[in-house]
Amino acid sequence: MTISDLVYFAQLAGAAAFVLGLHYMNSPATARNGNLLSAGGMILAVVATLVGLVTREGGLSATSWVIILVGFAIGAGAGLWMARNVKMTAMPQLVSLFNAVGGGAAALVAMEDYLRIGTQGGASVSTSIFVVLGTAIGCVTFSGSLIASGKLQGLIRGKPIIFPGSRPLTVVLAVVAVVGTAVLILNAAGTLTLGSGAAALVLGVIIASALVFGITMVLPIGGADMPVVISLLNSFTGTAAAMAGFVLNNPVLIISGALVGASGGILTKLMADAMNRSIINIIVGGFGGGEGTVGSAGGGAIQARSVSADDVAIQLVYASNVIVVPGYGLAVAQAQYACRELGELLESKGVDVKYAIHPVAGRMPGHMNVLLAEANVPYPSLREMDEINPEFDRCDVALVVGANDVTNPAARRPGNPVSGMPILNVDHAKSIVVIKRSMGRGYAGIDNELYGNPKTGMLFADAKDGLGQLVAAVKAL
Repeated sequence: MTISDLVYFAQLAGAAAFVLGLHYMNSPATARNGNLLSAGGMILAVVATLVGLVTREGGLSATSWVIILVGFAIGAGAGLWMARNVKMTAMPQLVSLFNAVGGGAAALVAMEDYLRIGTQGGASVSTSIFVVLGTAIGCVTFSGSLIASGKLQGLIRGKPIIFPGSRPLTVVLAVVAVVGTAVLILNAAGTLTLGSGAAALVLGVIIASALVFGITMVLPIGGADMPVVISLLNSFTGTAAAMAGFVLNNPVLIISGALVGASGGILTKLMADAMNRSIINIIVGGFGGGEGTVGSAGGGAIQARSVSADDVAIQLVYASNVIVVPGYGLAVAQAQYACRELGELLESKGVDVKYAIHPVAGRMPGHMNVLLAEANVPYPSLREMDEINPEFDRCDVALVVGANDVTNPAARRPGNPVSGMPILNVDHAKSIVVIKRSMGRGYAGIDNELYGNPKTGMLFADAKDGLGQLVAAVKAL
């Protein structure tokens, strides 16, 4: 068995680790091990690829070694710093940046291969298809992910940005990219005869069209839809990587890219279904006005009833069933530990405590699950929307911590930005307590009618401070 055979088997083992790792991520109980297994597979694949480069005929030049080592240092250093310093609340925009890096890398690989062999007439039709698709998809992912990250970070306003002619321009850019792709494929098939310069020019037009398309596609999408957009762009990243894998004949890239592309596509569909909207509607529409925008679902001002921590503590202690509804406000305040402490304290007094998780609560899929798991909240206590909604009718107190749009009863009526979106039936509980800093609106840009419900009491406080007050008040009883 040669070294090249060992490298190939090592790469296959790395790819198998990706598959198993993804399988383990199906359950919160095994997700951490799945993540570690996937990371181990990536390390194995990288080391195997490096060994293959070193042992191939001619080896690596000094310049190649410098490029590889500098790349390792920059990539590993940036990844380590981000993992240790980026807060959970900023994870969605970090994921979007990773999408941009992955899509851009796949596009660069495809471009290099086409400029090396495609313009010389040496590329087959199949290779040309993979190269051009990888370039186009990678460029769309790169620019689109940067815009999505900017919206989530607040560098670009979260509300839909639509300028005159933006949608026709997006359609024209898509047509240009498709026509350019067809031209290069026909050139590879011999139907057209383009010189190397003309072929490179067509490729440049495709790249420019795809980059601008990514921008014009994401700008009109509101902040409330950003989790879905991130998932869709993540799927694009995987698809672009798989295309690069076909060009390089690299099984790790093909398998990992296909996994990311397929899982990202499935997740995008599930999230769109959770919002009762089609993916096309999300991309073409402009749902979500962005945080802080003015609007009202019912057309009138919401009159809220303020309550104190002592009043809420009495309700919680004498309740039989309490359902906690976490949202982005909990994540911003890093209040997951205080939330767990309150839950454990109530359980010690005989109260049944559950946590209601909406599929799109927070800013990314699984945001609330990860936060609460980080604080060691028991997995069986985390209930998905379809499972927990019937229990609100029997719930004594629903404690909403920083959640907004996903609890708004206005979703049950037509004619407003959240119409048709499945929500948590918090308003069905016997008593409702909302911990929130103010009456500010969520990403949909409308008032939450739940706050005006006669059963609702507003505890105006930062999520962490509010939960801390409740813990102290419960202990004092």
